[in-house]
Formats: sequence, structure tokens, C-alpha cells
Amino acid sequence: MLTNKNIIPISKYIGAMVLDVDLAKIDEKTFTVISDAFDKYNGLLFREQSLSPEQLVKFSRLFGDLDHAPQMENGQTAVAGFPEIYIVSNILNKNKEPIGSLGAGEAVWHTDMSYLPNPPDISMLYALEIPPVGGDTSLCSMVAAFNTLPDKIKTKVAHLSIKHDGTYNSGGLLRKGLREDNDPMTCAGQPHPIVCAHPRTNQPVLYLGRRRNAYIVGLEREESEGLLDSLWDYATLPENSYTHQWQVGDLLMWDNRATMHRRDPFDSSARRLMQRTQIKGQIAPSAFGA
Repeated sequence: MLTNKNIIPISKYIGAMVLDVDLAKIDEKTFTVISDAFDKYNGLLFREQSLSPEQLVKFSRLFGDLDHAPQMENGQTAVAGFPEIYIVSNILNKNKEPIGSLGAGEAVWHTDMSYLPNPPDISMLYALEIPPVGGDTSLCSMVAAFNTLPDKIKTKVAHLSIKHDGTYNSGGLLRKGLREDNDPMTCAGQPHPIVCAHPRTNQPVLYLGRRRNAYIVGLEREESEGLLDSLWDYATLPENSYTHQWQVGDLLMWDNRATMHRRDPFDSSARRLMQRTQIKGQIAPSAFGA
């Protein structure tokens, strides 16, 4: 039986490893322990999993309805027969066509799909093939990031919002069907409060989304850029972060409402094959104390 003794923190502020659990066989009591741990640590690691696409979808659905894989600039979007499973890979098929998306490059710090009115609540990434080196995934705690802010900055941002631009993905590529616009003042975007209340724990969390084309609503361009610089400096402090070195069979899940994540680049001649699921956002991010 899974208990709290099976939950081992993996860094000071973000993430825990869950021992001795088979995600293909989850009962109600086990799920309750996992769900409570997820709210506490905002990221969970499960090792030595062997999940079919059906089992991955079944486990993911325990947390809510699933998004379908997004349409990307190239590559196969989803696992055949499972539109909820997004293929993240640099592997080419026999016709030299990508079997997945996002390639081998770096993915900068970001929160998934913050440009939507209701961004996804949770993301899960499951490792099927990994390169011998590189491709590490890092998480940072946006609860710790908020707590780290000086009081002066907390007061400054308490009632401000960021406009989140969706023009480019985390790899810096133009999203399908969108036009280039690199001016934060004019690009289309979705505003969200900078300091949000976590929908389950009600903790204050810093919500930055991604930096490219971000704009703090109501400020002059120079002031917005300066304040964003400061916020990102605190958000990505090493002590607020955890870097995961993958093993085949790892499943890493993170709370998209309380974390940011990034990926290190790796040798494009090495193979990396991951499957990702995302739980739909239930509500729009709301301001803390509103």
C-alpha cells in the first residue's frame, strides 16, 4: 500500500519521487496519496514504469480531462489512436521525416500554453528513449519564487498582469497559423495576473508564462522590461529549481499552475522519444487575494 513514507523529496522546494508504485494499477487510496503529494510538492517523479498508451491516458485522466496534442510546425502530432498523447522527439523515420516535435534544441523556461484563457493544469512526460547525455528537464517552484521576492517587488506586482504572447513555442519557432510580431506592445496576447492564487491550495504563486514578447499591462515598455528582468531573475534562482536526468521508464509530472520548466539541448544524432499528456485547465488563473 502506498503511504507518505513512499514520498521522497528530490530538492528543497520542488518535486518528490514516489517509490514502489505501478501507475498501470492505481486504486482510489493510492491516487489520494499521489494527489495530496502532488499538491504539496508541485512535481512528482515515478521511475521504472512500463505504460502502454492506453495506460498512460488512463492514469492521466485521473487528474481531469485531457487536451489533444497541439498542431505543431512539423512532425507527427500524436500517437496513432491516442490524440491525447503528444510525441516529443527528434527521431526521423525512413523518409527523413520527424516522428514527433520539438527536436533536439533547448527549450527555455516557460509555463505551458500560458497564452490561453485557461492554460492546462498539469503536464506529464514519459520517457521511452533517451540520449546518453543532455535533454535534461528542469522544474522551478513558482511558490518559492514568489516567497523569494523582496517586499518592494511583491507590492509592485500585486495588482499587475502580464500579457502572454502565443506567437512562438518554447523552442522559439513560430506557431502554425500565426504571423510574426516581435513587439510586446502590439502582439496579440492573453493577460493573466502576475501573482495568482493556486486553485487547490490557495497559495500565492508567481505566474510568468514565458519571457519572449511578454508585457506588463499598463506600464511603459522600458519599465515593463526592467520589472520582468527582476521577476525572472528571482524565479529561476538555482535554489528554487530541480534538474532531472532521465532514465527510460521515468514519468515526470508537474503542476503547470505552480511551476515553470525547461529542457537542455542534446546531440541531434542521438535518439530521444517522449510521450506527453496535459490535463485541461479548469479555470482561468485568478489574482491572489481577489
